[in-house]
Amino acid sequence: MPAPYRLAIFDLDGTLFRGEEPIPGAVEALGRSRGQGIQIRFLTNNSSQTRETYVAKLSSMGFEAREEEVYSTGIGTATYMREEGLVSAFVVGEDGLKETLTRERIAMTDNDPEAVIVGICKSFSYDLLNQAMQHIRAGARFIATNTDATYPMEGGRFIPGSGSLVAAVRTCTGQEPVVIGKPEPFLVEMILQDAGVQPSDALVVGDRMDTDIEAGRRAGCQTLLVLTGASPSAPQGQPYLQSVADLA
Repeated sequence: MPAPYRLAIFDLDGTLFRGEEPIPGAVEALGRSRGQGIQIRFLTNNSSQTRETYVAKLSSMGFEAREEEVYSTGIGTATYMREEGLVSAFVVGEDGLKETLTRERIAMTDNDPEAVIVGICKSFSYDLLNQAMQHIRAGARFIATNTDATYPMEGGRFIPGSGSLVAAVRTCTGQEPVVIGKPEPFLVEMILQDAGVQPSDALVVGDRMDTDIEAGRRAGCQTLLVLTGASPSAPQGQPYLQSVADLA
């Protein structure tokens, strides 16, 4: 099991809930962690919602959550754009991603964007794919919110994730994107800096070895796999629990 830690970074989908259903016992587990003085952060590869929406969803399930505790790939993408001095983008994504970027003064445009941002997009079409391809081939930066192939839903179902759309854009452009979300450590490192915590004092909890756990490892954090989402079992040597409800 993990050593003592000061900060716990929880994945959302498949870790704390599936779709609109909380994982049984997860609310109580996070309450125990807060009661022990552990800082809590929520980290999702999903770019489709704003911080307010995630807080409302978590709160409706009984979780204590504040906006400043929520980190998404939308927030990470906006931060990356600012750091790179990019101020305009063509966005393949949901309204929540566009709203997040707009709040950070990233202009949405179809005319000579500096970047093409691809996230989960339920209205994805051939026309969007073509526009993204033309902009990237004309020199726009290709940025992927994440490359998750699937997205967990209620009842053990999965739907296509952002990675499926990123793969289509990658195929027609021949370009590799800058990836913001897990397994890249960018978002975990953002959280560590904001929380003022060293990597060795942080625990990353998630349901995917190839994204959640890998991001934690790359950032130098302790990691804990839960088996309520994408991973049915843990590889040898990886600390794990059946559910986040079992977190002491």
